Amino acid sequence: MEGYRHRIMDGLLAKKLQAKGAVLIEGPKWCGKTTTAEEIAASKVLLSRSDTKEHFKNLLQIDMDTALSGESPMLIDEWQTVPKLWDAVRYTVDHRRKMGQFILTGSAVPDKEAEEEREHSGTGRFAWLTMRPMSLFESGESNGSVSLAALFTAPEKILERNALKLQDIAFLICRGGWPMAVGLPEEVALEQAFDYYDAVTKEDITKVDGVKRASERVQRLMRAYARHQGTQVSIATLREDLKNNDTATLDDDTIISYLEALRKIFVVEDMPAWNPNLRSKTAIRTGDTRYFVDPSIATAALGIGPSDLVNDLNTMGFFFEAMCVRDLRVFAEALNGKVYHYRDKNGLECDAVVHLRNGQYGLIEIKLGGQSLINEGSVTLNALAAQIDTSRMKVPAFKMILTATGEYAYRRPEDGIYVVPIGCLKP
Repeated sequence: MEGYRHRIMDGLLAKKLQAKGAVLIEGPKWCGKTTTAEEIAASKVLLSRSDTKEHFKNLLQIDMDTALSGESPMLIDEWQTVPKLWDAVRYTVDHRRKMGQFILTGSAVPDKEAEEEREHSGTGRFAWLTMRPMSLFESGESNGSVSLAALFTAPEKILERNALKLQDIAFLICRGGWPMAVGLPEEVALEQAFDYYDAVTKEDITKVDGVKRASERVQRLMRAYARHQGTQVSIATLREDLKNNDTATLDDDTIISYLEALRKIFVVEDMPAWNPNLRSKTAIRTGDTRYFVDPSIATAALGIGPSDLVNDLNTMGFFFEAMCVRDLRVFAEALNGKVYHYRDKNGLECDAVVHLRNGQYGLIEIKLGGQSLINEGSVTLNALAAQIDTSRMKVPAFKMILTATGEYAYRRPEDGIYVVPIGCLKP
């Protein structure tokens, strides 16, 4: 497709299609799932169109083979709107005994009733991929001069130049990684996140399970969530925040149900806790850390823009952390890894741990920049590394401070910690 911006998902999808009969790509609306799938699909059915959906649904009931007879790989977009597709695709994959038959994309997890309609799991037939909004490397803002994969080999020296300034980072936080926003004039680009927020609160959150939810209640909850992203805030604290900032409040069960609906449409993606082997008996906090899938959702929920962030650097630090987490998740997926958060009962906290399937891991602190914050991050990283029981697990492959600003990416000679601006990082 002309003008297509290549995604990290491209290679992952091609690889999965070689190994499984069907691949399911999940992720939030507007993140580019369909566009990416169309780049490799030989035929497609777009069920987001109501007329197409009804025709396909009827055809599937009358003649399944004809409904699924498109050239392979066949893309079926928003598959979850026709739940019986799951078993039909599974049966067809079994019958044909070929890899790379189908690509299913979905911007919502099927509801409980739809799940119960399935006769079989997808084990052995399906592969799963999660797609997120664009990282800065994918959207072209990061120059990609420092590879996360290469850091796992512990290079003795790096020295790369960064072009992004604080004002650039503030804009990129608020614009988000929405493909349709990339390349647009700034004012227009910033509107995309507000449009997404409106769509979620006024329509999408009800469509996910058919439960009617008042948009103003969803908006209030998302504002509270935005104020606490990057923390392990409890449901009770969210409830109190709502009580303090709004005239009405929500009870715990309602908050839980709303958050579950937001997870089903991939608006929130919390980060699990990392549980390493430690030398001491320090208790590890196991609560998930709260994040939106893209930082622009939080800025839209709070109604703030780039200048607001630059004028409040403490707040900007939390939103910058959310953007870095988004990018690290995208990169880790390409490296067969996951991103975690560490915090113990003594208050020692590490913003991100990228843990690979092979057991390697890297410790990452996220800071806006400046020597004092870099020094603060290095103290944290060295303290955590010293607690890890290296007789029971590997030593950290690397320690890194991921920054918003700074002219260069480099390795500190005194402790080997990498200082890397986000404008230099790639998978």
